[in-house]
Amino acid sequence: MKHEKKVVLITGGSRGIGRALVQGFERAGYLTAACATSRESAEQSGADLSFQCDVSDVQQVKTGLSLVQKRFGKIDVLINNAGASGTNSLDPETDDNLWHHIVGVNLNGPYFMSKYALPLMPDRTGKIINVASVLALKGVPDQTAYCAAKHGVLGLTRALSHAVAPRGITVNVVCPGWTRTDMAQGRMQELGLTEESLKTSVPIGRFIEPSEVAQLALYLASDLASGITGQSFTIDGGVLA
Repeated sequence: MKHEKKVVLITGGSRGIGRALVQGFERAGYLTAACATSRESAEQSGADLSFQCDVSDVQQVKTGLSLVQKRFGKIDVLINNAGASGTNSLDPETDDNLWHHIVGVNLNGPYFMSKYALPLMPDRTGKIINVASVLALKGVPDQTAYCAAKHGVLGLTRALSHAVAPRGITVNVVCPGWTRTDMAQGRMQELGLTEESLKTSVPIGRFIEPSEVAQLALYLASDLASGITGQSFTIDGGVLA
């Protein structure tokens, strides 16, 4: 049964940017579906429909999408937000498990979700929004897997935008800089730095709030952005300006 209201599916919707996306789209009148890697985390999203899904696992992606189809009958907006980070060593004595995990979640996840969600998306009004990072646009020496995956999301966005253009579906990518999230907090602890010290490197003098990323996504999901596709939007307080 298809609903009159628009439906948004947000991956990684339990916290940080994902949770802000759920809240923002709910306030805008959307029906919301969200997934996370555990059922408990997914339920923290507060979405109308929440479910467990590891986006790097194609079978879990298919199962999750079938739940959305059964509940709502369609997906108007897909936001590929789920992410994983970590410092992967280039020491040849270490294994490559972290590399595969980071690439699996950050790059394979958006590919699988987009591929299998497209049949549920309406022509002319469907939207796909990928959440990458400023590290889709620059390199960091100890983040080779994360940088490679996020650069890949940028390429996926551009290629996919051409592939689905005949259907009138748009695909764009948002690239946040330092944003006040648990992931950012973990990275700061890893570097032995604080938000107070890092914000001096941000021209506007502060971190980005998750709600600001959500507002940008809401614009890209709106009819006002129907002519925008294949583009990347950096929201980093001017760091890369």
